Amino acid sequence: MEPTDPSPSPPHPRAGGQRRDSFADRTGYEEDFLGPTVPLPLPVRASVETVILPYTHFTVVFRPDRRLAASTAVCIEGGELVEDLPRDDVWEFDPRLAEEQQAGNDVYRNNSLDRGHLVRRLDPVWGTAAVAARANTDTFHYTNAAPQSDVFNQGKQLWQGLENHLLDHAAQFDRRLTVLTGPVLHDSDPPYRGVQVPLRFWKVAAFMQDGALASTAYVLDQSPDLSRDAERALSGAKAGAPPPLGPFRTYQVPVSDVAELTELEFGPLPDVDLMPPFRAPEDRWRRLESFDDIVLQS
Repeated sequence: MEPTDPSPSPPHPRAGGQRRDSFADRTGYEEDFLGPTVPLPLPVRASVETVILPYTHFTVVFRPDRRLAASTAVCIEGGELVEDLPRDDVWEFDPRLAEEQQAGNDVYRNNSLDRGHLVRRLDPVWGTAAVAARANTDTFHYTNAAPQSDVFNQGKQLWQGLENHLLDHAAQFDRRLTVLTGPVLHDSDPPYRGVQVPLRFWKVAAFMQDGALASTAYVLDQSPDLSRDAERALSGAKAGAPPPLGPFRTYQVPVSDVAELTELEFGPLPDVDLMPPFRAPEDRWRRLESFDDIVLQS
């Protein structure tokens, strides 16, 4: 089915007597934010049903069948980021979808799984104080989360700092980025509490370089252990326990590989990838130990 844009539901009561926003004024991700068009990543197969959910400066392409996002897209105005805005840390369901279609707190409570932001909290937090605050709150919807291991290591640190590094690289230009992010939703993902836990996540960044559109892509891997068969590792999970997840490993990869893994359409981005296409197979996925390992020149 084609993506649908649901009509907002009436506001629902919220703690403290406040009312939840209807989202009628959310315009979401801008495809022409950089100048050249960078389309929202949508499934290649028309049979995959998605729902388009616009928020403040970002959009979630949601898959109700998986109770998780297929992709997200955010516009980052680096020169206007509000970096000292306090966290909300209050996660809510999106009222435009039935709660049972979303992976809520039942998935995350009393275990070792974090609610991993897909659109990073700080990325859409720019503009006027009111708009930045609304964007901050918008990122704390379960539609923008996916289960991740709670172990924090170097790989995860690199993943969480990619946007800052790319913004620093773009500072000599206009400090604008569009970042597309999501889980790799595979049929073999291990089930847990009514969801299948993704073992990999992807990120594709687009920006202007020397007056032309450019892109880079990354994969975060939390498979149990790359040195042995993943199915064997996952089969050892205890009944009712979250799947055993491994340490985070972050790679720079070809955009075309992300397109193949996710079965999503990335428009012009595979053709403007800064990762050299002629790399040897063993270097095609470049394991990142530091930001210095990132290839930003074709």
